[in-house]
Amino acid sequence: MRKEAARWTLSSLLLVGSGVLLIGVGLYFLFVRPSLLPEDVRFMKLTPAELQLVGDRLGSWLLHVFRVMGGYIVATGVLAVTLATTSLRDHHPIAAIGSMVAGAASIGLMAAVNFMIASDFKWVLLGMALVWALSLAAFAWEAARS
Repeated sequence: MRKEAARWTLSSLLLVGSGVLLIGVGLYFLFVRPSLLPEDVRFMKLTPAELQLVGDRLGSWLLHVFRVMGGYIVATGVLAVTLATTSLRDHHPIAAIGSMVAGAASIGLMAAVNFMIASDFKWVLLGMALVWALSLAAFAWEAARS
């Protein structure tokens, strides 16, 4: 029999929010994101002739890449929501460790790389990474209080 459910904590609510944001980004990659954004062409420094030469083949391949990436982003978001509503909410320390590693490897790395490539979306992704990080800070604060 399951013990009485833990109350909702700030850390778990923030991680749920972060997971929902990731699910949204994943759905964008799955269904909306074009193969090449203007920032992609700008980063690769392609001339119009070079883009015309490889654009269709590159775009076709990138469509598959972004579908896979979108699926993984959705999966990360779903797992974050699941973690937030179970183990993190119950304040299991291993849940915080798992959340820290997952956040760094997913949205943390994505935000860092987008700053390296001067992406137009770098600030949005940094904001998403900060929501994840705030959930961990809140977890530490809650643990120190109890």
